[in-house]
Amino acid sequence: MSQSINLEPVNALDHTAFVGAFASVFEHFPQAAEGAWSARPFVSETALHDAMMNVIRTLDANGQRRFLNLHPLLSGANIRSGTMTADSDAEQKSAGLDSMPSDQEAALDRLNAAYLERHGFPFIICVRHYTREGIFSALERRIGRSTQQELDEAFAQIAAITRARLNARLRTLN
Repeated sequence: MSQSINLEPVNALDHTAFVGAFASVFEHFPQAAEGAWSARPFVSETALHDAMMNVIRTLDANGQRRFLNLHPLLSGANIRSGTMTADSDAEQKSAGLDSMPSDQEAALDRLNAAYLERHGFPFIICVRHYTREGIFSALERRIGRSTQQELDEAFAQIAAITRARLNARLRTLN
């Protein structure tokens, strides 16, 4: 990790300002920021992120599935539609999902549909850690895994995604 972040300004935020600053770290789920606020003061970036992740981890099984289903499919069409969050849009573009040939885009759509049908939630991966080819490979491999394995993996991927998003927001506050 690079330089340490001064969390004093974060710990001093009132509830409204804190939620406003961190509501979009988790895809369409400001409740992570709302729930984490009461865990202040945070001694580290990790403590803040853990508090937000704990909100997700303590949801019941149905709540966790609803949360997972808030995430967009990996898709060139989703990028072109302009309906994704700015973070998701930038993340998917970073892997070149906005510039796939039509045959790759169709293959991704088929794989997404197979994954969603098997597991009941979208394929989630920290795209910034993968090449486009790596994303396809992981998706093909993960379709056949058990849904419990995929739930565990989805939350691990969400932790990586949200840690990067949180770090970016913390740097804007310092």
